[in-house]
Amino acid sequence: MRQAVLTATVDLLTSQGLAATTVTAVSRAAGVHETSVYRRWKTRENLIFDALATRTEAALPTPDTGTVREDLCELFTALTRFFATPAGTALLLLGTVREQGALEEGRRAYWQARLERAEVLVRRGVDRGELAEGTDPHLLVEAITGPLLARVLLTGEPLDDTLAARLIDLALDGSRPPHRPGRPTP
Repeated sequence: MRQAVLTATVDLLTSQGLAATTVTAVSRAAGVHETSVYRRWKTRENLIFDALATRTEAALPTPDTGTVREDLCELFTALTRFFATPAGTALLLLGTVREQGALEEGRRAYWQARLERAEVLVRRGVDRGELAEGTDPHLLVEAITGPLLARVLLTGEPLDDTLAARLIDLALDGSRPPHRPGRPTP
């Protein structure tokens, strides 16, 4: 039942938008009773953000290749590919809708969880000495994410497969520890 409801929620969000994604509409599309949806998710907002989180978790890896650059490249390349799909674009747009109350709280929690996932990769890079002590994981992730979001939401420029790697190299260059003689450059 859970999978049917989440799939119906994403389908409605991507095809008809936020306003049309009601518990009643989701219940009908999933072939389940409305009270079952309320019993499990309590609110429409909880349902929407569970569907968003589930879809993005399935589309995005949590890599551990042994290098911060490769980890970030895998994650952000998958993200650019996801944003290039109709569902990815629609879910991204929905994730940026700012409203009052529970929907806004859910939006913030959704994005915080996505950013924290990438921040773990940066912390690993600091721990391995690939990045300078004091590197701000949140700021580094924002430095990579910001241009991606700008392309999707503002300029509509294409998201090619090299974009993530180029943004990561640009951001990492300022976070690498200074080169010391006798120490290999990461």
